[in-house]
Amino acid sequence: MKRPSTISRPVEIGLRFIGMWPDSAYATLYWLIYMATMVIVQYYQYAYVLAHFDLSDIPLLMDCLGLTLAYTLAFFKLFALWWNRRTFYYIVKTMDRDWKECVINDSYQSTMMSVADLSRRCTNVMISINALAAFFLSIGEHLLQSMGNAAKVDNYSRELPIKMEFPFDVSESPTFECFLIGQFFYELVLASIVGMMNALLVSLILHVSGQIDIMRQDIDEISNSKNDPSTSLVVIKSLICKHQKIIILSENIENLYTYIALMQLLWNTLVICCTGFVIIITLGTNDSGTTSIKSVSFYLAITLEVFILCFAGEFLSAKSRSISDAIYESLWYNMPPTNSRILMFVILRSQKRLTITAGKVVDLTLEGFTSVRHYIEKCVFRHTGLCIS
Repeated sequence: MKRPSTISRPVEIGLRFIGMWPDSAYATLYWLIYMATMVIVQYYQYAYVLAHFDLSDIPLLMDCLGLTLAYTLAFFKLFALWWNRRTFYYIVKTMDRDWKECVINDSYQSTMMSVADLSRRCTNVMISINALAAFFLSIGEHLLQSMGNAAKVDNYSRELPIKMEFPFDVSESPTFECFLIGQFFYELVLASIVGMMNALLVSLILHVSGQIDIMRQDIDEISNSKNDPSTSLVVIKSLICKHQKIIILSENIENLYTYIALMQLLWNTLVICCTGFVIIITLGTNDSGTTSIKSVSFYLAITLEVFILCFAGEFLSAKSRSISDAIYESLWYNMPPTNSRILMFVILRSQKRLTITAGKVVDLTLEGFTSVRHYIEKCVFRHTGLCIS
């Protein structure tokens, strides 16, 4: 039987695939092979951007540049995750230790199992959305173009979904079909890896949330033991220890994702602007069907990445504030003054909310997400000559 864990099986498989799972065999080799593959693809992508850098054809430039920048962001995110791999290994060991402690208490185990089920469902949704966007970006666009050009037999009109500049002609069969299939699998794997990294953050935040719920259960025990000062003191000591573990775990998660979040916000601003620009200027053109399906699905996928980061930060902050509320709502006034004074320090520490920052500069919140999104939309509409309220 597989050990219980908040990190779902698809996320673990993805981390093993890129050589990031603790104690996995040939981890460094897997990571080097995958990163080398990304570097090769990026080389041909940027070669295409430089070869077709023409301001008179802005839609093509923005289309290929947006996808190229998105792949570059994925490369930097994977590198940042590998650079902080020791922190990640410590987080995984801490989570395993938390699960072992939950086995001795049925209530704790029930709470963490519900968190694990929620984590698994969120993982499936996020990876599926990214995989669907990869399908429309590669095979879906090619199929629509093939149906639109069914009467044409000229191979020159055939283009790969991921724009690359090769030193040889790839429009002839069967070379074109081989590259098309290769790009489809590459895009599908990369999209799944990016979705896996987002799902990993959600899983870590949900684990912290489960530990906070367990801590709130311990706070309820304080009310039940109000007539026994010695029992309430034991519960308070364990409460402080759990709170300290939650704070350390949250800080490690923040250290793991802070620079990933900073790159995500800054880089995705450029990618979303390029993609939104393509969507706006292709409306009403002959290629609006294929371009809209590809660009809109890509736009939604990269916007979802920013939303997940901001939602995770907001959720963690709200959960951390709930600790002080739970203590204040307990029957602390029926406790001996010595014990109640100890709880005051727990309330004071809980008021310094846990959060995730972007480069330790700005907190990730839903308010910040709406502000960034509104700013990007204003930039896109302003540069296309349209109005926005």
